Amino acid sequence: MQVQGQAAIVTGGGSGLGAGTARALAAAGAKVALFDVNAEGAGKVAQEIGGIAVACDVADAASAEAAIAKAREAHGPARILVNCAGIAPAERIVGRNGPMPLDNFRRVIEVNLIGTFNMMRLAAADMAEMDPLEDGERGIVISTASVAAFEGQIGQSAYAASKGGVHALTIVGAREFSKAGIRFNTIAPGLFGTPMLLGMPQEVQDSLAATVPYPSRFGTPEEYAKLALAMIDNVMLNGETVRLDGAIRMQPR
Repeated sequence: MQVQGQAAIVTGGGSGLGAGTARALAAAGAKVALFDVNAEGAGKVAQEIGGIAVACDVADAASAEAAIAKAREAHGPARILVNCAGIAPAERIVGRNGPMPLDNFRRVIEVNLIGTFNMMRLAAADMAEMDPLEDGERGIVISTASVAAFEGQIGQSAYAASKGGVHALTIVGAREFSKAGIRFNTIAPGLFGTPMLLGMPQEVQDSLAATVPYPSRFGTPEEYAKLALAMIDNVMLNGETVRLDGAIRMQPR
C-alpha cells in the first residue's frame, strides 16, 4: 500500500515508538490521528506533524469508539492502524510482600492485549467497508509485541503474557480478514530508547545496551517506524511477527 494520502491511526502516539511512527507516516504523506491517554503529549506531536490528537483509553470500549469516530470525521476511515500503546510494569508472581495483586496483572492485560484487540476490531470493521486498492487490499493493522513474548524475564509475567497474546492475535487476524484484503502484522522490539528505558540511570542504560549483540545500543523509534512503513509497503507481508532486536535473546533476569 502506498502511504501517500491515506488516513492512519497510531495509538500511544504521544511518545516513544508511537510518536516516531506518527512522524514517519506524516512524512510519507499520511493523514495521521494520534491516540493517547496523554492528550497533551499527543497534541504536541500532532501539532508538529500536522495531524490530530485524540484522547483515548484503548482498553475502554466507549473511549476507543469515540476516538475512532473523531478520526474518521477528520480524515475519513483509516486504512492504516499502528498499535503502540502499552505499559510495562515489573512485578514478580510472588514477591517479598506475597502474591502479585490480581488487579495489577489484569491492568497490564487490559491495556496491552485487550487494548490492542479493541483497536483491531474497530479499525478492521471500518477497513472492511472501504473500496479495495491494488491487489484487493483494504487496510493493514500493525501491532506491537516484544521479545518478552518469547523470552519473558523474571518479573515480566503480566507483560510477557500480554505481548504473547498480541503475537497470537496476528495470524488469527490475518486469516479472518484475508478475504477482505486486510493484513495483520506485528513488530516485536527488543531494547528500544523509549521514555521508560531512557529514564533509567545512565549506568543501567549502558549495561542493558551492552547485552544487545549488534548493534550494541538501544533501538530508536525511527528504526521501529522504518519497519512499520516497510510492512505497509509490502503486500505479501502478512500474518507475521517480526523481531526487531539486534539479535538479543533475553536472559532469565
